[in-house]
Amino acid sequence: QVQVRESGGGSVQAGGSHRLSCVASGWTFSVVCMGWFRQAPGNTREAVAIMTTGGFITYYADAVKDRFTISRDRDVGGNAVVLQMNSLKSEDTAMYYCVTTRGVCEPVAMGRASSFWGQGTQVTVSS
Repeated sequence: QVQVRESGGGSVQAGGSHRLSCVASGWTFSVVCMGWFRQAPGNTREAVAIMTTGGFITYYADAVKDRFTISRDRDVGGNAVVLQMNSLKSEDTAMYYCVTTRGVCEPVAMGRASSFWGQGTQVTVSS
């Protein structure tokens, strides 16, 4: 069974930086889709950034382009990614979820309940 574990949530001041990490264990495949979604209170869940663990970045939300970077976690190896968040804004406050699946590495496919989701980690940006 695939399990997803996020870490790194916390509070940060606007304009600051923060880093989230995610490990997906249990895959028998070496290359899978991994990404981050977020959901703020009262808002629908949205995709933030998606990549393949082969190293191809396939999606960034317009709201985070040029501020957030998704990459493989080379310190951990395997199916693990990090989300580096810079120039944080109050509107980035949300519960962040790591997601993994096989197949098409894009928001609609990854956003399905059939994907494997982590429990979520809260990021709060204060102004």
